Amino acid sequence: MLNMTKTIFLSLFLVFSLSSFGQNTWTAEKIMQYKNITATNISPDGKFIAYVVNVPVMVGEKSEYNSQLWVAATDGTMDVQYTRGEKSSTAPQFSPDGKQIAFLSNRVDNKNQIFVLRLMGGEAEQISFTKSGVSSFKWSPDGKRIAYLMKDPETEEEEKRKKEKTDVILVDKDYKYDHIYTISLEVAKDGTRKTKQLTEGTYHVNGFDWSPDGSTIAFSFAPNPTINDGGLESDIAIIPADSGKVTTIVKRPGVDTGPRYSPDGKWIAFQSSGGRPERVGLTDIYKVAASGGEVIELQKTPDRSANIVAWSEDGTHLFIAENYKTSQALIALPSSSDLQLPKGDYLAYSESELPILTSTNGSAGAFSVSKSGNRISFTFEDVNTPKEVFTAGIRGENAKKISSINANFDAPTLGKTEVISWKSKDGLVIEGILTYPVDYQPGKKYPIILQIHGGPAGVFSQTYTGAPSIYMTQFFAQHGFIVLRPNPRGSTGYGKDFRYANVRDWGFGDYEDLMTGVDHVLDMGIADSNNQFVMGWSYGGYMTSWIVTQTDRFNAASMGAGLPNLISMVTTTDIPDYIVVHAGGKEYWEDYEEYEKHSAIYYMKNVVTPTQVIHGANDLRVPLAQGQEFYNSLKRKGVDTEMIMYPRTPHGPTEPKFLMDVSPRILTWFEKYMK
Repeated sequence: MLNMTKTIFLSLFLVFSLSSFGQNTWTAEKIMQYKNITATNISPDGKFIAYVVNVPVMVGEKSEYNSQLWVAATDGTMDVQYTRGEKSSTAPQFSPDGKQIAFLSNRVDNKNQIFVLRLMGGEAEQISFTKSGVSSFKWSPDGKRIAYLMKDPETEEEEKRKKEKTDVILVDKDYKYDHIYTISLEVAKDGTRKTKQLTEGTYHVNGFDWSPDGSTIAFSFAPNPTINDGGLESDIAIIPADSGKVTTIVKRPGVDTGPRYSPDGKWIAFQSSGGRPERVGLTDIYKVAASGGEVIELQKTPDRSANIVAWSEDGTHLFIAENYKTSQALIALPSSSDLQLPKGDYLAYSESELPILTSTNGSAGAFSVSKSGNRISFTFEDVNTPKEVFTAGIRGENAKKISSINANFDAPTLGKTEVISWKSKDGLVIEGILTYPVDYQPGKKYPIILQIHGGPAGVFSQTYTGAPSIYMTQFFAQHGFIVLRPNPRGSTGYGKDFRYANVRDWGFGDYEDLMTGVDHVLDMGIADSNNQFVMGWSYGGYMTSWIVTQTDRFNAASMGAGLPNLISMVTTTDIPDYIVVHAGGKEYWEDYEEYEKHSAIYYMKNVVTPTQVIHGANDLRVPLAQGQEFYNSLKRKGVDTEMIMYPRTPHGPTEPKFLMDVSPRILTWFEKYMK
């Protein structure tokens, strides 16, 4: 415990020492002043947008994030903070008449409850008083009720066992499931609101939607709440909104989830793996008649990672959020194979000729579509511009910024960032995002950092490079590094074939994509071949461990939440099936050689690169033992190493003081081995 305390104090010393690097420079402290926008919700008439602003709180003993609601008028006449306080407020939703905003807040007992406030201001009123908190909610179409999801509360017997310290855990048993409840907005004579549980049983509801007439709720459900099983199997059912019999309308292998009623109530659209288990991440859009029947597949989107935002008001198409190469975009998808959307009316088009409604020279997100069908709201940012809230016409036309949350963020000079591409060893074209040093001078060569994303179905997008993250791009650029962030095979944003290209190929094709990327930057004449470094988190940590067992070209490495041993990983992670699929579909005892072939731990004899190991103590995705295996192997082999463990931390820092610690600590490690 004493050593851990000393580590934390050292961490903070490093951060604040580096913060004195300069007032107008990219320090970790400076980057943490950035404000993030995490959600938008546009009013039914398209005149107002509620959005959520998230900021770190690092005062005294506090190391947490705080979210509050803001409301802006789409004509630019108003932009006001609506909630305040030490507790967060999130997930705003306008009422159907646009006069109220419901939201979630943990201001009571630190559990999320539903609150409602009037658009014109006033005190928020608490609506729900649930025992275990609310995870999500939706207004009924008439605005008289709210449906919400709540996890099964503890029984009296369970509470008793916990007090008596006899609360033994049976693994994979006694799950707590999310179920649907409704609550009336009308207050009864006794001062209460009528609450009703609609679903119950040994299944886990993970999404729902009201029918337009408010008579029925469609929902998707998984066998249990685990991320592994829920990611493999989910079906769709309907239930009368006044309670009654559950009727399953889509039941087949794989995932069918996120039901959305069409405006006329005749169809339910949903996201699907297509009637088969899918662990690589493909998602297509299907529809089914509201009462059940034939499941109909809609046109495939460019990346096949489609997420439904909303139906269009006339029901002719659906708005789909999807990664598109290095951007995140809103796409219009026809709701029927015989429908063609008008050409020339949209901002851009994909290779499959589907309309794209937001710029591909940046990243859009947090989409919302007005009930009237005339406007959309979203966030937008690019590599040089902080995230703000935008609104546009229903075809993406006349987009304009309506928030100024980061107007006072006094950004230092940015290192130039550009999208580049190169050919891998087998000829496959790979894209990446390259950031130059802040003080870059043509003709001079600079140390280069290869940064590898997680996933492998992650992606580096054209987001603001001065925003906080595990690896702070402009922080390294400020200290004279080139940062290359490639999207190797397996990344999302480039379609099915690209994503599937590294199944049963971890450490081989993707390795070549990364090495040829670094070679390409060296060939550009801007990088110093004598000073090459590598870092990555999760799958990026896996590749970092793999790289140092395959080459000695890098001066030093930093492995974050890496998985160097696929055999011990598959038996301890909370996503074992994800590992099995990428290993070719066989269990390790059926194909031991395949798991060994792709595990860095079995190539330890090759390692000479000084390697830093970083891990969260409470990581369930990539358990702490993975980091310990690699660290202890490095130490026993005599390779220079150190291990940093963040307490209370899952699969990535959730406390801002820890997040602020990572990049300065890596910088110190890399500079130690600079030539």
